[in-house]
Order: sequence, then structure tokens, then C-alpha cells
Amino acid sequence: MRAGAILALAAFALAAQPRLLTNAKVDSRSAAAGLDREFRSLLAEEPQPAWIGWTVPSVRTYSLGCEYVSHDGWSAPGVVHLEPPDHAVILFRVESGAVDRIRVLSPDCEIDAAGAPLHWLDDVRPADSAALLQSFTVPEKPAGKPNDRSEPLRESAVFALSVSAEPAALETLIALARKDDNPRIRRACVSALARSADPRATAFFNEVLGRR
Repeated sequence: MRAGAILALAAFALAAQPRLLTNAKVDSRSAAAGLDREFRSLLAEEPQPAWIGWTVPSVRTYSLGCEYVSHDGWSAPGVVHLEPPDHAVILFRVESGAVDRIRVLSPDCEIDAAGAPLHWLDDVRPADSAALLQSFTVPEKPAGKPNDRSEPLRESAVFALSVSAEPAALETLIALARKDDNPRIRRACVSALARSADPRATAFFNEVLGRR
């Protein structure tokens, strides 16, 4: 098989919906014109509870576990990864034009959407995903102002960035660890950086600890 064909197949596999997705009203659309544009359009037009999701390359981490899966009506423990997956499922719960939850899952998890609509986005560029998640780390503004961000939502965005393989994601974590006003967010970023094998994370800790 030619190299171009191999890359095309890999890209298709990465864009595909989770193979264990159940009980969902799924529609697919492309984010090739820009993730932020497509995401904001869906956010504006979706009054009922719904989910927006896609996959991105991830660092190999054991943090992406599963809860429980069902087999013929029986619950069983979820997937345990001896070798972690190399991509992650990013899911945003939206309602009444706002995001109220962000989840990051292994593609091996059984995902039950409980009958809710799921807008699945193909052709998502990893850099676009990191940029959108970065926007959800912005501190909460006064009530009623655009782009309000609750602390749990910010922490979820930090975790999503921590599993992303996109270089800009780690830069965001370092910047937040240095100067965010919220100590919980700084701790979440430091914890994420401590799990990273990236040399930039090591350099950050050496600087903070005064080591050369």
C-alpha cells in the first residue's frame, strides 16, 4: 500500500465516530472550514441538551479509562488499557446556547448518549481543537457576560488539553500554571505537567525549582 493511502486510512480512522456509541441521534458534518466556526454554529442552533464531539491525537496516558459497559443487560467493568490509546474523544455538552460540561474519553469506551443528539465533527485539525479548548480556560466573567466559565468547566478544559498531543496545548498549560489567578486551576495545570514526558514540562519544573 502506498504511503499516501496509508495516511488517508489513518486519518479516516481518527475521524470516525466511537465504535461503541449507542443510543444516540447522530449527525455528522465536516469541520474542514474551521472548528470554531462549526462549533459556534451548532452552539447557537441547539436549544435542547445535546453533545458535540470529535477525536484528536493524544499523548498515551492511562488517564483515559472507561466507567462500565453493558453486555446483554449486564454491567461489566470498562476497558483497562495495558497500552493506552493514541487518540481521545472530546465531547462538549451544550444546552440553550451554552456549554455546561466537557468530557474526554478513550475511543474504546462504550458511550451511551441516552437518546440525546450527538453532532459528530470530522476533519478536525488538532491545532483547532487545542485553540477551542484554550478558550474554555479563560477565567469566569461576571454573570450574564459572554463566555462565562465556571471553575469545573475550566478544569475539564485543562484536562482535555493535558491529553492532547498538539504542542500548543502544553504551552497553554505552562502559561496557566505560571499566572492564572485561580489556585485550583494552577494546581490542575501543575498536575497535568507532572504527568507529561515533554521536555518543556521538565524545563518548567527545573525553572520553578531553581535548577539548571
